[in-house]
Amino acid sequence: MAREWRDLFIVDGALPPAASEPEPAAQERRRGMFRRLRENLRKTRQALTSEIQATLFEDLSDETWERLEEALIYADVGARTTAQVVEQLEREATEGDISGGEALTARLTELLAGIARTGDDRIELRPEPTVILVAGVNGTGKTTTVGKLAWHLSKELGRSVVLGAGDTFRAAGVEQLEIWAKRAGVAFVKGPPDADPGAVAYDTVAAARRDGADVAIIDTAGRLHTQDDLMAELTKVRRVIAKQIPEAPHETLLTVDATTGQNGLRQARLFSEAVDVSGLVLTKLDGTAKGGIALAIAHELGIPVKLIGVGEQLEDLRPFDPDEFARALVSPE
Repeated sequence: MAREWRDLFIVDGALPPAASEPEPAAQERRRGMFRRLRENLRKTRQALTSEIQATLFEDLSDETWERLEEALIYADVGARTTAQVVEQLEREATEGDISGGEALTARLTELLAGIARTGDDRIELRPEPTVILVAGVNGTGKTTTVGKLAWHLSKELGRSVVLGAGDTFRAAGVEQLEIWAKRAGVAFVKGPPDADPGAVAYDTVAAARRDGADVAIIDTAGRLHTQDDLMAELTKVRRVIAKQIPEAPHETLLTVDATTGQNGLRQARLFSEAVDVSGLVLTKLDGTAKGGIALAIAHELGIPVKLIGVGEQLEDLRPFDPDEFARALVSPE
C-alpha cells in the first residue's frame, strides 16, 4: 500500500479526519500513484531491466553477477551499495536459498527496499512551532518543494504555516515562494532586497511564535557544496534560528537533483557536515536513469529519503516509500 502524506509526519494527538473515500476508490488511487511512480522511474528501470531481466538470471554464473553489478552501478546505486547487494545475492544463490528468474528479482527488490529504509524517514511536527529549514544546490527545486510541502501541511493536515523567503539573492525565488504562500493560504515573511538571510529566518520564526503557527518553513539560497563562504552562511542561519528556539531547526531537509547521480552523494555528504541534514528530498526522478542515487545516499550516509519529486504538478511531491520505490525500480514492464 502506497505511503500517504499522513504517514509521513510525527504529531501529538490525532490528525484532522481525512476526506472520506470509498475503499475501492482509495485502492484505485493508490494503484494510480504506483503506476505514476513506475512511469517516472522508467529511465532508471530500463537501465536496470535491460540487464537483469530476460535470460540473465536463468544461469547464475560469474557473468550474471558481473552484469548485475554493472547495471546497478550504471543506475547510480553506488559501488559500495552495489557490492553489498550482489555479494548477498550471490551468497544466497550459492547456499540454495534462492534460484534464478522471478525469485531472484523478488529478492533483489527486497534488498534494495531494505537499503532505502534507513533512520527515521518521518518529519517531526510535535514542537510548537516546528521549524523546517530547506537547503540545497541551485536548481534542485528547493522553492517548489517548500511551496508544495506548505500546501500539503495546510490543506491535508490542517496545519497553520509560515513561509520564510530566505533566498534573498534571487528576487524571482522570493516572488515564486510568495505565489505558493497565496496558493496554500499560508503566511509569508520576506525581507528587503539583499536582506541578510539570517534576519529573514529570525523574523520567520518570530512571526510563527507570535501568531501561534504550527510550522515555519524557511527557504534558503541555492549554493554549491564547494562554496565555503555560503556554506558558512547556512550554518549561521541555523545559529540564528536556535537563538529563539534552542532545539530548532527541528528538520533540515536537503533537496538533491537525482539527475546529478553520484555528484548528489557528494553534495549530501558536504551539506550534512555543515548543517546536520535530517532528511533528503530527491527531485527530478522523472528525468533520469540515475534514480538509484536514493539508495546510495541512504546506505552510505545513513540519511533517510523523506520526499521525492517526480514532476511539476502538486501531487508530484510525495512521501518516499522504500518498498514502492524498489518495486517501481526493478519490476519488469
